Amino acid sequence: MELKHYWQIIWKRAWIPALLLVVVAAASLLTTQTPPPTYNVTMRFTVRVEPQLIANQYTYEGYYGWLASEYLADDLTAIVSSQAFAEDVNRHLAEMGSTVAVPPGLIGGVTFAEKLHRVLRVNVNWSNEAELTEIARAIVAAMEQDSAKYLTQLNAPGSAVIKVIDSPSPPAVNPPSLTQRLNLPVRLLLALAAGVALTFLLDYLDDSVRGRSELEALGISVLAEVPKNRR
Repeated sequence: MELKHYWQIIWKRAWIPALLLVVVAAASLLTTQTPPPTYNVTMRFTVRVEPQLIANQYTYEGYYGWLASEYLADDLTAIVSSQAFAEDVNRHLAEMGSTVAVPPGLIGGVTFAEKLHRVLRVNVNWSNEAELTEIARAIVAAMEQDSAKYLTQLNAPGSAVIKVIDSPSPPAVNPPSLTQRLNLPVRLLLALAAGVALTFLLDYLDDSVRGRSELEALGISVLAEVPKNRR
């Protein structure tokens, strides 16, 4: 079957895919609810290990301090999503006089961390802009003041230092997710595909003679035919 014939089948019942497109588009626009906006803040910390002073001299151990700092930054990416860290964040929120209380199991789902060498970047997503600012301040306080609690693998207390180098950014609205952006286009494509498939199904079930070629395929000679657009 030639492509031209395929197009004729679709064009003959083009109203079917067109109608499905209109129905799906209207239903999607009427039923789809825009989710409330979420906000994001980003902050960065340096993680380092203080060198040990032995006999009034800094030894070659400083090299291992830098190496340990990188390992600590790697560990902190998991620590910031832990329940212990969430409890410290809530404690600092209460000390600041905030009414925000973050469930311990929830902060792990809205806090993401990644590290580049000895620099730790923390991203926090939240649905309330004002509350997010307070949460970010509490995270900075927990990182700087409670670091010894999380870095117990170091023998010398206070040898690890965590400092903020980029304070929490102003809360920014997160863009729509990929799922939200593709929701309507995917529905329309499925409606179009279903409409085209339905036109071919109806054409297959239609046993009427629709042209000269079909009669000749049955072995019937055509002596004459009336033009479709006769004037």
